[in-house]
Amino acid sequence: MTNRNRGKVSLEWILILCIFSFALGMLFSNRIWVFPKSEDQIMPLGRRPGDLAAISHDCATDKDKRELIGEFSKAHEAIENVRSLDSSIAKLRMELPSTKNSRKIGNFENFSTVAVHLDSTETRKRTFMVIGINTAFSSRKRRDSVRETWMPRGKSLLQLEQEKGIVVRFMIGHSATSNSILDRAIDSEDAQHNDFLRLEHIEGYHELSAKTKAFFSTAVEKWDAEFYIKVDDDVHVNLGTLAATLARHRSKPRIYIGCMKSGPVLHQKNVKYHEPEYWKFGEEGNKYFRHATGQIYAISKDLAKYISINQPILHKFANEDVSLGAWFIGLEVEHIDDRNMCCGTPPQCEWKAQAGNVCVASFDWTCSGICKSVERIKDVHAKCGEDAATLWNALF
Repeated sequence: MTNRNRGKVSLEWILILCIFSFALGMLFSNRIWVFPKSEDQIMPLGRRPGDLAAISHDCATDKDKRELIGEFSKAHEAIENVRSLDSSIAKLRMELPSTKNSRKIGNFENFSTVAVHLDSTETRKRTFMVIGINTAFSSRKRRDSVRETWMPRGKSLLQLEQEKGIVVRFMIGHSATSNSILDRAIDSEDAQHNDFLRLEHIEGYHELSAKTKAFFSTAVEKWDAEFYIKVDDDVHVNLGTLAATLARHRSKPRIYIGCMKSGPVLHQKNVKYHEPEYWKFGEEGNKYFRHATGQIYAISKDLAKYISINQPILHKFANEDVSLGAWFIGLEVEHIDDRNMCCGTPPQCEWKAQAGNVCVASFDWTCSGICKSVERIKDVHAKCGEDAATLWNALF
């Protein structure tokens, strides 16, 4: 009896130990069991296709096993593809900021890349030079006087662009009030002459530096030119002579050409050309660095692109010509001082023309343009203007 009871107790303890061991195994097992649609299959997640075949041997046919293994392989491949795609996207996100920054930094090594991007636009035309004539809402009479003298009109303006690659436009922004009577007047004038370049810019005398940036940026987007020129609407220009002058420098990558000067920095308030940031130029009485006078100047393609790319961070001084000079002062730019771009009005430009040295541009220093240009520009054109054939026969 005693031996029989001992045996019985031993079997019970063995059963308890088995159950306890099974529970511990379930508790500490790192495998997760999932139940497929089929109620008589239990499949551990994370097993390889080969392990799956061995486990499912007694509960699935050979066909079921092959299908199940195939589906598992496809799922595994899809997961790997998603991981690879995520990795590629993360890599691109890391690279994009540096690419964007490199295009914003003013270094000329990026211009070839930018040029490819700009040249891909359908509306961008290749030309030799683009001339922007700075004008204002109140300058209708000045514009008409320019059209009647040195600027071609109508079909001749279009012919000049198509045959010579010379684009001439009056450049102007918008008024502070949307669709104002001033804007409508410019729209009507443009419909008549088709010779305006409208800028995303609010017009104002103290906003000329911003207007200059807007002009070069807009012109670069619209035309792929070798040179970009800014001129005031009270200056007389000989287009053929200007083109021939610039053509002599077309092999140089970065030129800034005009009548270079270095005027005093005016710190006194309430005077014309007052410079609020005079302290940046040293002690009172100092002069500006060399820069081209604002009546007319020309820059090459790379410099225009430089302005277009970096315009958000280019500082604007009170005077537009000083601002332009400041943007180039620290760059590898060749400054060309050409005094034929700032001849005086008759008799000076007349004497030079008679001597065979026709001026590029003529104006009066005392007026920063031709004094009373509406009345006098015709006389200047008659005495100092180039021969009509000079422009159309020019080779450049």
